[in-house]
Amino acid sequence: MALNQDLLIPIAVAAASLLLGIALAFAIPCMKIRSKRALAEQLRDCRADLFALLQKNNCAPLLVRLAWHDSGTYNGYVDEWPLCGGANGSIRFAPEINHGANAGLQKGLDILRPIKEKHPSVSWADLMQMASAVAVEHCGGPRVPMVYGRRDVASPEQCAQEGNLPGAKAPFGDGAKDAPTHLRRVFYRMGFNDQEIVALSGAHTLGRAFKDRSGVCPFESGGQGTKFTCPGAKGLTGENYMPGGQSWTENWLQFDNSYFKPSKHDLLRLPTDTCLKEDEDFKPYAALYAEDASAFARDYAEAHKKLSELGSLFAPPEGIRI
Repeated sequence: MALNQDLLIPIAVAAASLLLGIALAFAIPCMKIRSKRALAEQLRDCRADLFALLQKNNCAPLLVRLAWHDSGTYNGYVDEWPLCGGANGSIRFAPEINHGANAGLQKGLDILRPIKEKHPSVSWADLMQMASAVAVEHCGGPRVPMVYGRRDVASPEQCAQEGNLPGAKAPFGDGAKDAPTHLRRVFYRMGFNDQEIVALSGAHTLGRAFKDRSGVCPFESGGQGTKFTCPGAKGLTGENYMPGGQSWTENWLQFDNSYFKPSKHDLLRLPTDTCLKEDEDFKPYAALYAEDASAFARDYAEAHKKLSELGSLFAPPEGIRI
């Protein structure tokens, strides 16, 4: 029996469409898997490049501060992205990079730019958060269980508002009566508890403050500094060492629990530091971390991971682990 040619054409079209749909159903997930694997490979290479960078430059504290100031703008009371702020790469744009709290951080962006150009598929948000985690690990701290795949904001219009980061001493921008109240207002807004506030404060084991940046100490960058930050400070000579400023710890390129130990002369202690040992709810955690370096490393790694994901929009939604 002869088949009706008019019927064969739509049947063939339907069959072709069905086969195409089946092919796409398998192809699209495969493409996503390949794309995810390719990004994971770039992320691994990027991580290796960051370790190499830190071998040559004493920039670990700067990279930790840069990532913290990108993520620390997060407002947990705002649902819409990117209005909620957080780790979205917005700090690379003016006006945010020019906010008072971000003085000196353009240098961090400039240091990372060659790595970003080498790994264009890695977002700025991922690069900054990875650089911070690598810096902590490079300096002897814990390996933070990071997740990647953050989406970057696209323009300066998406920058975070000024004033979301914590101050160091009174008068506090939020009108808080004292340092503990101020810390809680800022960090509770981001979803942290008292234990996490103390653990994250321990990141001050790294780095220095400068008069020409934060204004909280009398020593400028490139100046004489203290006996721990002066031009001839032990173990800190060389062309990549910039003297000056005032550190919270003696060995301010070593990540450990020394921030919680009794302070010595020439070390920096601000109201937001001293309150950790005075406030009744902060004090038990500060005492624990002073005695138990392992507990500090464990709790810090968990809090750092949480901080690094604040306000982040991930693609894929579950993120990428390497």
